[in-house]
Amino acid sequence: MFRIVFHTPEIPPNTGNAIRLAANTGAELHLVEPLGFSLDARNVRRAGLDYHDLARVHVHADLAAAWRALLPAAVYAFSTTATRCYTDVAYAPGDVLLFGCESAGLPPEVEHAPEVSDRVRLPMLPTSRSLNLANAAAVAMYEAWRQHGFRNPDGSGSGRVSSSGSPAHPA
Repeated sequence: MFRIVFHTPEIPPNTGNAIRLAANTGAELHLVEPLGFSLDARNVRRAGLDYHDLARVHVHADLAAAWRALLPAAVYAFSTTATRCYTDVAYAPGDVLLFGCESAGLPPEVEHAPEVSDRVRLPMLPTSRSLNLANAAAVAMYEAWRQHGFRNPDGSGSGRVSSSGSPAHPA
């Protein structure tokens, strides 16, 4: 399945929402320290609801430790300055979706690191500065998952549900 990486996240509810996203999509969530909060923070727990035990969350002391755990893999750095659109990527299971902190995004040395396969962006109006971190991760994750028919992490079945609420058959 796909791996979402938050590089030095600062806002507890965003990480809580990402924990919920990981639990609901089968993605892994990787957090690169320093974190701007404790994972025990009330806001992280509240945003993640009861999904903490269902999500695979890994905390890395620094980016080098994250690279050791994640590579080899294609790494897509999400940036407002990238020129390639996130929908122009053919994602593969195991790919890494890399996001920066809420206040500044990815530092240039991370965004342009040799481990990064490509830089991609989410389209926005020209007057917009950025999307919420958890929302950006959700948009990217669902596009990658959609490209694979919303398959379960083990490759079986489908996570899709029909409008009646019963499981849908893959397209």
